[in-house]
Amino acid sequence: MDVNAAVAAAAAIAGLLTGVIAMLAFRWSERDLKRPTRTSLRPDNNAALPPGVDTVLSVLSSSAVVLDESDSVVKASSAAYALGLVRGGRLAVEPMLNMARDTRRDGEIRQGELDLPRRGTGRGDTLAVSARVAPLGSRLVLLLVEDLTEARRIEAVRRDFVANVSHELKTPTGALSLLSEAVMDASDDPEAVERFAGRMQIEATRLTNLVQELIDLSRVQNDDPLEDAEPVKVEVLVAEAIDRCRQQAGSKQITMASGGTEGLTVWGNRGQLVGALGNLVENAVNYSPARTRVGIAARRTAGPGGDLIEIAVTDQGIGISEKDRERVFERFYRVDPARSRATGGTGLGLAIVKHVAASHGGEVTVWSSEGQGSTFTLRLPESGAVRERTTGGPLIVNGVNGVGDKGQPPFETDSYDPFPAPEALP
Repeated sequence: MDVNAAVAAAAAIAGLLTGVIAMLAFRWSERDLKRPTRTSLRPDNNAALPPGVDTVLSVLSSSAVVLDESDSVVKASSAAYALGLVRGGRLAVEPMLNMARDTRRDGEIRQGELDLPRRGTGRGDTLAVSARVAPLGSRLVLLLVEDLTEARRIEAVRRDFVANVSHELKTPTGALSLLSEAVMDASDDPEAVERFAGRMQIEATRLTNLVQELIDLSRVQNDDPLEDAEPVKVEVLVAEAIDRCRQQAGSKQITMASGGTEGLTVWGNRGQLVGALGNLVENAVNYSPARTRVGIAARRTAGPGGDLIEIAVTDQGIGISEKDRERVFERFYRVDPARSRATGGTGLGLAIVKHVAASHGGEVTVWSSEGQGSTFTLRLPESGAVRERTTGGPLIVNGVNGVGDKGQPPFETDSYDPFPAPEALP
């Protein structure tokens, strides 16, 4: 009996403890349910929005922010967070906050353009935005923000382009006007007339080249080169580019060497490709000293979307400094304006090359070292299906390792100097 009583008492105590524990667990769970969650504390609380507004805001391309009467953020798009407009559940841009308060007070729609500091760059860059504030119901205010930074940049490029074109056209036309007056005044001096007429021919040629390159640039920007695309042999492109500059190279006693993998073909507009490669070769000749060499090499290389054809043009010219290297493909940008005047350059040749490469699905890159020369490499997708590599070794051009990787010189000179000293050339 004593044993049974003890067992019964122990069972009663265990049941009591179980009940107490269950009651505590129930109370604890109720308290957790009543506690505010992380999600409910987020400013994106759609319950305060009028019906349908959340759906409309989600499809807008603008950055959207909805504020309540206490200036707390009720709803904000991901773009608003990305631009840094909203931080910690509050609108972080004071001018926009003032616009929202004024709109809440009088109900008028307000719009303005602001320059905001760009977060995280540390370079003092600004973000150009257009802000529009409107009342949303009786308590809320809607702020829509458009990023105008890229539009401003394009507009600045357009203004610079127009200014540069005006300046470039004014220079030769003004020179022609002055030279024509000089010819009229020197009508009784045959030698002076001949001298001024020669200068007029130079300025007229420069003007013609500028107008033609403006037309070419406009064409490659607006036309789709693949509408008239065809398989084009690389050997043909190289041969035509060399023929285009043969007279200039001959006058400076510049040797032009070409070679590389044979049988390469690219797909594109033959005229544009010839013009682009011709511009690279022409620049190499114009910026090379007399009695030097210009090399043109081509090879096939593997790319992420298929095989690419690389055509590299290497010179022994003045080279390009590091600060100028990224800007040489800008319109009218000249590393040495005085030298460009002497060579007749317009500053548009490399811009045309860049647009042609991009429109054909390729790119153009530059390697350069001051005083040693430059290498411009044109990369284009290969025509047709991806082919198996026929050669496993390096590209050999006249005994020289050919096209190199991006950012590296294309010729390795450890065992062989592809460009002998001027006195060693014939």
